[in-house]
Amino acid sequence: MAHQSIASDAAPAPIGPYSQAVRSGKTIYCSGQIALDPGSGTLVDGDVSAQAEQVMKNLGAVLAAANCDYGDVVKTTIFLVDMNDFAAVNAVYGRYFDATKPARSTVAVAGLPRGARVEIDCIARK
Repeated sequence: MAHQSIASDAAPAPIGPYSQAVRSGKTIYCSGQIALDPGSGTLVDGDVSAQAEQVMKNLGAVLAAANCDYGDVVKTTIFLVDMNDFAAVNAVYGRYFDATKPARSTVAVAGLPRGARVEIDCIARK
């Protein structure tokens, strides 16, 4: 089965040698997104809630490029530099999913690219 790279100009360009997402059959594997502004490529201003909002917008753009939306997401992983940010990120994240919420892991990490406070990746099925 061939893999297909997915890319969206509405999401930040990758900052390394990876695809924004890859489709393998009916499954879409979205790379982690941080709160980069797609136009400037710089980290958005604001607190962790503002960063989480941009992360979710970036993921949405990548999902749309794969003809998917948040309703197709089956698994996410949230990476936090500070677990004290959990409630704030959770509040933003929760607004993007309807009654069928995906499975999820949340992991504390020592650091993220560009000084981001939150990164989220996902797997979708279409």
